[in-house]
Amino acid sequence: MLCWGYWSLGQPGISTNLQGIVAEPQVCGFISDRSVKEVACGGNHSVFLLEDGEVYTCGLNTKGQLGHEREGNKPEQIGALADQHIIHVACGESHSLALSDQGQLFSWGAGSDGQLGLMTTEDSVAVPRLIQKLNQQTILQVSCGNWHCLALAADGQFFTWGKNSHGQLGLGKEFPSQASPQRVRSLEGIPLAQVAAGGAHSFALSLSGAVFGWGMNNAGQLGLSDEKDRESPCHVKLLRTQKVVYISCGEEHTAVLTKSGGVFTFGAGSCGQLGHDSMNDEVNPRRVLELMGSEVTQIACGRQHTLAFVPSSGLIYAFGCGVRGQLGTGHTRNVKCPSPVKGYWAAHSGQLSARADRFKYHIVKQIFSGGDQTFVLCSKYENSSPAVDFRTMNQAHYTSLINDETIAVWRKKLLEHNNANTINGVVQILSSAACWNGSFLEKKIDEHFKTSPKIPGIDLNSTRVLFEKLMNSQHSMILEQILNSFESCLIPQLSSSPPDVEAMRIYLILPEFPLLQDSKYYITLTIPLAMAILRLDTNPSKVLDNWWSQICPKYFMKLVNLYKGAALYLLRGRKTFLIPVLFNNYITAALRLLEKLYKVNLKVKHVEYDTFYIPEISSLVDIQEDYLMWFLHQAGMKSRPSIIQDAVTLCSYPFIFDAQAKTKMLQTDAELQMQVAVNGANLQNVCMLLTLEPLLARSPFLVLHVRRNNLVGDALRELSIHSDIDLKKPLKDIYLSFATSLLDDLNV
Repeated sequence: MLCWGYWSLGQPGISTNLQGIVAEPQVCGFISDRSVKEVACGGNHSVFLLEDGEVYTCGLNTKGQLGHEREGNKPEQIGALADQHIIHVACGESHSLALSDQGQLFSWGAGSDGQLGLMTTEDSVAVPRLIQKLNQQTILQVSCGNWHCLALAADGQFFTWGKNSHGQLGLGKEFPSQASPQRVRSLEGIPLAQVAAGGAHSFALSLSGAVFGWGMNNAGQLGLSDEKDRESPCHVKLLRTQKVVYISCGEEHTAVLTKSGGVFTFGAGSCGQLGHDSMNDEVNPRRVLELMGSEVTQIACGRQHTLAFVPSSGLIYAFGCGVRGQLGTGHTRNVKCPSPVKGYWAAHSGQLSARADRFKYHIVKQIFSGGDQTFVLCSKYENSSPAVDFRTMNQAHYTSLINDETIAVWRKKLLEHNNANTINGVVQILSSAACWNGSFLEKKIDEHFKTSPKIPGIDLNSTRVLFEKLMNSQHSMILEQILNSFESCLIPQLSSSPPDVEAMRIYLILPEFPLLQDSKYYITLTIPLAMAILRLDTNPSKVLDNWWSQICPKYFMKLVNLYKGAALYLLRGRKTFLIPVLFNNYITAALRLLEKLYKVNLKVKHVEYDTFYIPEISSLVDIQEDYLMWFLHQAGMKSRPSIIQDAVTLCSYPFIFDAQAKTKMLQTDAELQMQVAVNGANLQNVCMLLTLEPLLARSPFLVLHVRRNNLVGDALRELSIHSDIDLKKPLKDIYLSFATSLLDDLNV
């Protein structure tokens, strides 16, 4: 392991100058016989995680941030963590975190701002303690700012705690600092791949490359085109199409890595840490042009400097503040363009075997940086392994996915330990919209990175295949847990205002669950899903319409048939509902969902219009009575509100009527319109008599005056001079000699 930068108390095995500065890479001798997995750097302390899970620390210990009693000179193991197998570590300014392989999180060090998450604001905690509030969660990933912390759980829940002076906790306005982990609900449903903290700002990255930033923004470090702080996560829209796969934060600047190996930076640039050949701040993400010819696979930010690793050459490039030797270039001055770190570097695939000096070359495995320090895990040529590629996401570190491998693990656990803890762990994942939303991404040509209001970025075929496998009897226990999770947690908790389009994939996934087609679950699954869809705010509702427009006709047909079946089931069992209002709510949800689908189909013609017909309606519903109720409701009549206002009228949804039902409805309408016209004329006549104006009386019948020798012409003339209301009246008399026979022929 190599290191360089600033150590106020020195470091064993390293030669520093009087100021504690190491300006070029040197070997860390104290760890030569141990395999280091990870390094975390705080303000003035460092944490080393070994492959065997042991944790060592060194540096300042004024707040107990080392987790043991000694300070500085020699890295010491944290004895309190000896019984734990630690898999990840993180550092703030003067506090530290350690994550165990069981998903438990331990903290120690400065705690005056609540950054330890221990529900206390003790000035210092010298021995690692378990964060009890997260004990029911399986934590996968953590990150520390100067005085705040972020943690991502397996079920996609995201927690923050600590100082909130600039909104860096993402909890909204007027929230004080938090001494215990708090859920960031504004990102729920989004499958998160990474969380990253800067000095007083924070980021979250989704599996499909959506970047969300919040907190301090004095230098534009959030990339939101301004310098205003944010108290809640905000979408960095300028990065949406860049396929971002990794984020690293400095104290007041941010760097992101794209899948193609590009690097964008933004925020404070006063020391050149953005690499744009200037000392200016940037409020918008800007590509580092000097690195455009290279494919970068790793980035790391220190307090005011940035590193980028290019595997093709084996070189590490550094830029930014160098006054404490943190760039490793051999000098102590700032650099505003990417410059190679001093040393003998070689690519993993480089041809060194024939060179006599091959043993002095280092092959990079992984870079770490924080504060004013940098560490590099590397190997010699003879036993080198490929460098870690930050663009390849490790599934163990992000929101859990539901796939064949996960199902197999769950099945084994349930067979071996069918206890409450095992079941709760499974239910936690199955109840998470975020886990489902990230599980079936369309990975062909990175299609899911294009997720937008018009593209869902999801592979519905893989969704269908997984659900079909789960219907197999060998998965009966898991199927039962899925059913319970959907009924009691997932569907009831779906938000009416999803934070991002990635959180909306669940509305396409759930209809593929075969049990939604089973009438036994119409009331507990199918109808509640319809209600959740109908609760969506205007914009997300339009997004779902757009996605329905893009899906294949077969899927759309399944949706239509699903809710036709639910509506028919409800109509057939209408009399079995003891509480009428429940029936009204259920049938309204099914019909309104069908109406939403019908409107989409009008634009894209996925299916024929008669696909929406429910032929059984004529035999299940009195069309005349239903139409009358609809007519009275439309007329605004309030005489019987309990019936008129609350009753569901199928005539409000005419697209479900076949020809027979529509004929009956039109006949009823004609009779009703005729009666209304007659009653209107009679009422007017009574009013005229009361006002002594009988000459203005109107006939309640339609009277046509025609001549025998011009029957058609006179009939057309007479019809043209009558109003629409008159034409609705019954035909009574025609004053011609043959009127009687004609009326008989017309059955009038």
